Amino acid sequence: MNKEKRDMLFNQAKDWVLEAGRNIRHKIKDPLHIDTKSNANDLVTAMDKETEEFFADHIKGKYPDHSILSEEGFGDDLNSLEGVVWIIDPIDGTMNFVHQKKNFAISLAIYEDGIGEIGLIYDVMSDVLYQAKHGEGAYKNDIPLTPLDKDKKFEEVVFGLNHFWLCENRLVGEKYMQQFVKDVRGTRTYGSAALEFAFVAEGVLDGYLSMNLAPWDVAAGMVIVKETGGVTTNIDGNQLSLLDKDSVLTVNPSIQERLLDSYIKVGRK
Repeated sequence: MNKEKRDMLFNQAKDWVLEAGRNIRHKIKDPLHIDTKSNANDLVTAMDKETEEFFADHIKGKYPDHSILSEEGFGDDLNSLEGVVWIIDPIDGTMNFVHQKKNFAISLAIYEDGIGEIGLIYDVMSDVLYQAKHGEGAYKNDIPLTPLDKDKKFEEVVFGLNHFWLCENRLVGEKYMQQFVKDVRGTRTYGSAALEFAFVAEGVLDGYLSMNLAPWDVAAGMVIVKETGGVTTNIDGNQLSLLDKDSVLTVNPSIQERLLDSYIKVGRK
């Protein structure tokens, strides 16, 4: 994607994200209409659907040749990332949205032929926008994010974990992950994969691990983390497909090898 096209799409996407965020804030105290999807903890609200429909209508209205990959049913049925694809999670952290009225985000990415060109993660209630364009660095609002520390000491690591790994012994041996938690400085759980990606890019976290995420959970964060020097793979260290759910590890590269070799790979044997 050339710079002119990237800038044009970025500015339009940013405007829509901020508009969608204003709408959510305006309606944050309205009565909630909540449904469940795969299980009682997998929530979806009318606001999730309304926000995704807002993006779908605007994208298809202005860019009818673009595709959409999204969570709540307003996207396209895709089997490749050919062309320009918008990957959207209208509210990442729906449980936080329902219970806390904060700590959730709009996550929007634009990919072209499988390459992440634009990433936007909007912490709606804090009015903080993490943003990146391919090859142009990452920003928190308009402040550049500092490249990640390449000499991070393992004993100083603060790591984000989705604690469902406790139930996923088929993926990583429980005792190895427990040892990892003991060896690092601390762990945190925020309940929004998009925000945890943003915190890795910012250096607030040194990594984030989850065992089962969808493309819309990670697509924008991958662009932003990459622009600060971070890396994102599955727990085998392989590239994510962005068309299927997978385990996800996004991390400061200075600790990636030790994490994979000392805890995850041996825990999978």
